[in-house]
Amino acid sequence: MLNLIELLSFGPNGWGDEIAQGALLTAELALATLPVGIAIGLLVALAKDSGSRVLRGLGNLYTTIFRGLPELLTLFIVYYGGQMLLTRIAGYFVPDAHIEVNQFVAGVVALGLVLGAFSSEVLLAAIRAVPKGQKEAAAALGLSGWRIFRLVTFPQLWRVALPGLSNNWMVLLKDTSLVSVIAISDLMRQTSIAVGVTKQPFFFYLVACLIYLVFSGLSSAVFTNLENRASRGFKRVGGH
Repeated sequence: MLNLIELLSFGPNGWGDEIAQGALLTAELALATLPVGIAIGLLVALAKDSGSRVLRGLGNLYTTIFRGLPELLTLFIVYYGGQMLLTRIAGYFVPDAHIEVNQFVAGVVALGLVLGAFSSEVLLAAIRAVPKGQKEAAAALGLSGWRIFRLVTFPQLWRVALPGLSNNWMVLLKDTSLVSVIAISDLMRQTSIAVGVTKQPFFFYLVACLIYLVFSGLSSAVFTNLENRASRGFKRVGGH
């Protein structure tokens, strides 16, 4: 048992440094992807809720594609396809140019596209949960569509969307493990390297499991606090 614990020590004789760095990179990747995915999801939700058939069609097409494709395949398409596309474009200006896509950026884009597709459904439901009477009253006061969204819809939709977005965040945390296949030194990649060197798969995968559970527990606490804060006024009204 002591020998196993020593494997997690920090320094040249242990894997604590590498595991910690991998865990930090996993957290950074998830946190960088979250605003990208939510921003995409909100734009797609607005498109699907618009009066334009073209925008609704494009929004539905987007969600159909990225909810249907496996996340790993999306990652490969963004990483390798992005390199091919950028290299082809650069070739028109600089012959024999070769563009390499940063793995971290590719991970953020790929996971952001997937998160955006699932978040759009949550945000669309939240937008439609805002009473139409409030929007109609704002329109009667002469507010534009953008101001109605900014002043009436937007402040309320987060209260409704938070539970669904918290579930999407939990899924995103797990999906970050996929980026190890494009050589990002995240938690799973560092764990796999440690397993290959030490031949202690159960121990290191158990450590990775515990780290993911800690991330999930902290995330759950944060979202629960956000949901309670967002619902405080509504709970007081209901209590009266």
